[in-house]
Amino acid sequence: MNITLRQLRAFLTVGELASFTRAGKELGLAQSAVSMLVSELERELDLRLLDRTTRRVEATEAGRAFAAQASRVLAELEAGIRAARDLAERRSGRLTVFAPPLLATTLLPHAIAIYRARYPGISITLLDGGTQELVARVRSGEADFAIGTVAAGQENLAVHPIAHDRLVLFCPAGHALARQRSVAWTALRNEPLIALTPQSGLRHLVETAAGQAGILLNPVYEVAQIASALAMVAAGLGIAVLPSVAGAASPARLARRRLIRPDIVRDIQIVHRAGRSLSPASESFIAVLRAELARMSRRDVLMTQPSAARPIQG
Repeated sequence: MNITLRQLRAFLTVGELASFTRAGKELGLAQSAVSMLVSELERELDLRLLDRTTRRVEATEAGRAFAAQASRVLAELEAGIRAARDLAERRSGRLTVFAPPLLATTLLPHAIAIYRARYPGISITLLDGGTQELVARVRSGEADFAIGTVAAGQENLAVHPIAHDRLVLFCPAGHALARQRSVAWTALRNEPLIALTPQSGLRHLVETAAGQAGILLNPVYEVAQIASALAMVAAGLGIAVLPSVAGAASPARLARRRLIRPDIVRDIQIVHRAGRSLSPASESFIAVLRAELARMSRRDVLMTQPSAARPIQG
């Protein structure tokens, strides 16, 4: 059976207006075209739906029964089409984004405020947590996408670099190292370090960089959160090596200096399930994130667009 929407609309409109001529005007079709559509529908159903005379058009008993069902089907379909168009045009929908705590506090709030002003019909949920949770939430579909840093080769994940930042030194403004424009890793050899816990991917990155410089760092405190490390540096308890984006959340009395020899750069990535297209809401939110990253770069948070932002399939 091959019944079309045009046939259903033509039949229902004729039945409602009791006239092929008025139905044609309503649908923007010639009377003959409307009559043809209804005849095609009757042939498909092998039923007479309308009784036609020179003076009037009236639904048959079968036509009345069919019209009741067809009206509901057409209404549901048109509602589905409107909903799909609303999603495509960002008039409605839901969006769940995952980010590590640092990006959730420095990047996402302003981006969400901008996005909500543009698309008030879309509700946004922000989840935050560590890298393992990021991967799990995206794989399970609980998050539409995440922004953060994941290791290469993650199964079933698509990874798109969107920006990058550097490991930098945070120290009190009066510290001797704050007098330098950039600091070599070897200068950290005897400094009391406030480090992230060994479970942190950043801790591994810092230790790898120190090994490349031929030094062993001296952790005197370990904390789970970057905000805690910044607060302890501000209290004069030591120095910290953290991503440059942490500068957006650091107290004003802290100095931030670029670390060199080696210069350690990491990608900030958009992560979503491989093989699945991003929704229109996700795509437009990522566009806002790109603009926000560019703004942070202009504020000297040292986040810059990567030289190559080609998708890497995980």
